[in-house]
Amino acid sequence: MVEALNILFNKVTGTQPQSVVKLTGDGSNRAYYRMSGDGCSFIGAVGTSVKENRAFITFARKFRECGIDAPQVVAVSNDELCYLQQDLGDLSLFARMKNSRESGKFSQQDIEALCNVMSCLPHIQHRVARGLDFSVCYPVAEFDHRAVMWDLNYFKYCFLKGVGVEFDERLLEDEFEKLALILLAEDAETFLYRDFQSRNIMWHDERPWFIDFQGARKGPIYYDVASFVGQARAKYTPEAIECMLDAYLKSLAEYRTINREEFTSKLRCFRIFRLLQNLGTYGYRGIFERKKKFVESIPAALLQLQGLLGEAREAFPVLWAIIEDVAHLPRFAPQEKCGLTVDVFSFSYHRGIPEDYSGNGGGFVFDCRALHNPGRYEPYKKLTGMDAEVIKFLEENSTAAAFLANAYSLVDEMVEKYIERGFSHIQLSFGCTGGQHRSVYCAENMARHVWQKFGVKVNVNHIMQNKQYTLSAQ
Repeated sequence: MVEALNILFNKVTGTQPQSVVKLTGDGSNRAYYRMSGDGCSFIGAVGTSVKENRAFITFARKFRECGIDAPQVVAVSNDELCYLQQDLGDLSLFARMKNSRESGKFSQQDIEALCNVMSCLPHIQHRVARGLDFSVCYPVAEFDHRAVMWDLNYFKYCFLKGVGVEFDERLLEDEFEKLALILLAEDAETFLYRDFQSRNIMWHDERPWFIDFQGARKGPIYYDVASFVGQARAKYTPEAIECMLDAYLKSLAEYRTINREEFTSKLRCFRIFRLLQNLGTYGYRGIFERKKKFVESIPAALLQLQGLLGEAREAFPVLWAIIEDVAHLPRFAPQEKCGLTVDVFSFSYHRGIPEDYSGNGGGFVFDCRALHNPGRYEPYKKLTGMDAEVIKFLEENSTAAAFLANAYSLVDEMVEKYIERGFSHIQLSFGCTGGQHRSVYCAENMARHVWQKFGVKVNVNHIMQNKQYTLSAQ
């Protein structure tokens, strides 16, 4: 496909590119290249769907017709799988806000930039929708009940099932339907950008330019507002959010008048929905595809959801309780800025070795299946490695003591080196056939050993028993 981009570059400039650099993606299956030569620079895009490319190209042209800054598409391949677009540089709005985000206090200059973006949004929603043939949208033409349930089930299957919390699926589905009714209560003839967030806005020529709107469709105004102000990784302060909402409503008045209290109430439900959708993405990209930056986004999204669902607890008690349970899992606890954390797991080999959600990799996996198995005997079948009877059996009828002594020797050296070098995380996993007796016993002993000897924080997770607890740093 790069050769097809070279042909397009030659068609536009009359020369071959002198430099072709692949750009880092952010969760998309599309590939982007910066192509430069003879004083020109373009972004080459290679898509996987002709319909998706057509949507982007159509919307980009419509944006520009409406006086809204978006990249100009300068050439498209005959098969419509590749195209060249204007190069807007490397500075996204997200990158521009780095200092404010890291300091926790947004400067007046950055707040003005954010308000500028939010003032543009009503124009995008209303002007672009006028005369637009929404049948070009990909993969669906409008925000409807099916689209809502797709996203809610994406959250359920790619996030909730991935983290392993218990929940009543029937009751959760009832609340999904209730949320869907609220989201779809308003007839919408406006343009829904769908992924309206600071990473998809470039800061070029001292103003915002809009990109990555190929998933747009017809839908309600609240969705994009919720997407922007609720972006977990942006870490907007409450004060910054209020300023952005003020700017949005002031600009919206050109098209419609809406009561602030009514707007705030509806927006809350859309923010909840958008965060659930985000967690589905974080679960799929982070937990299943093991991409660290998506896992790192989960705690901030959970924190926002806790606050929003706390305000809507009477309407969504089941969803509120589930998010509370997930937010208190050790793996999603706020990370300490210094000190070592040791995660100790017990697991069943039938279910697979636990993932390392820190993104560091490494650590140790200990196979306990060579130890005499108390699970073979009727008196112990319903007990676990935390019960006194099983502990006594393993200490008197197996080589568990020697096994653990060898494990302690390996782990002690590693912990000492990690503390000395300032590392933040180690994962230790103990597996057996059922994840009930031998692995639980060994994980319990290892957790206490490390905690007592080194005084570090130890998270314990017995996967098959659905039991988690933390031994705090001493």
